[in-house]
Amino acid sequence: MPAKSTTEKEIKPKRAPRAKKSATKEPSAMKLRIRIRAYEHKILDASVKQILDVAFRFDATVEGPIPLPTEIKKYTVNRSSFVYKNSREQFEMRVHKRLVDIINPTPKLIEALTNLSLPSGVTIDVKML
Repeated sequence: MPAKSTTEKEIKPKRAPRAKKSATKEPSAMKLRIRIRAYEHKILDASVKQILDVAFRFDATVEGPIPLPTEIKKYTVNRSSFVYKNSREQFEMRVHKRLVDIINPTPKLIEALTNLSLPSGVTIDVKML
């Protein structure tokens, strides 16, 4: 192979132009977003399992359960009101949260979810997106 001279330039192949994204979007699917909150994580996981069982019974597409950050509320209280003021006690409340998305829910599935009886202490927020 002959050596290249310093005046010869190496020819680089040109790249194909990038395809532009189309401005039209495909229609978005309906989503049922369920946020579940409870103080005890065992009760929370049991209620999430109940919701997932109902969703799978109706052949729904489910995303989750996604664990959300635990909300911790801390309280500091004086042990004594008079002499021993520097003695304090600390308490905390933990709120555990999960997120479940159900894609394209059917009316039968929504009805089954509304009739679902969950343990006390479990709070549910449902949104249609």
